[in-house]
Amino acid sequence: MTFIEISGFIFGIAGVWLTLRGNIWCFPVGLVNVALSLFLFWEQKLYSDVIQQAVYIVLLIYGWHNWLNINSKNKKIISNTSSKMWLALSISGILVAISMGSFFHYFTDADVPYLDASATSLSFIAQFLIARKKIENWLIWIVVNIMYVGIYLNKELYLYALLFTVYFILAVMGYREWKKEIINSST
Repeated sequence: MTFIEISGFIFGIAGVWLTLRGNIWCFPVGLVNVALSLFLFWEQKLYSDVIQQAVYIVLLIYGWHNWLNINSKNKKIISNTSSKMWLALSISGILVAISMGSFFHYFTDADVPYLDASATSLSFIAQFLIARKKIENWLIWIVVNIMYVGIYLNKELYLYALLFTVYFILAVMGYREWKKEIINSST
């Protein structure tokens, strides 16, 4: 275990916990986690994950801005994803997974390129849904976390496998917490 892996672990748990609580500090804490993870994944030749971390930087900044606007209007709206958005996200996700997986399979020395690209694509969707305060983000994270536990065990990144096990638990908790928030705001 390296300093980067240990630090990424700590900032990762803190970032997801803050997201679960609806705390806007999840974004700057998440940015630290993302920067650390980007370097770690580059060293491990998980190139889809490297791209994922780079995209997360953009999505975290977008989410931070979006949540600031929501909070400035005294709104704490958690909502469901529309059918139209699901269709667009599903098509985009499939195209990204196939494109990234194929590119990394044929043009790099990436390990598990299609599995890694699929998990990355789903992660983009989940992170976008967090930025929009859509409850389904947690359901996608549950699936993604299971995928990453397998990938990281395969790469012998045991602390990150543990981290994604904790993320799995936090995603279940996050879904329950946000579901309560929806129910309470509708009554």
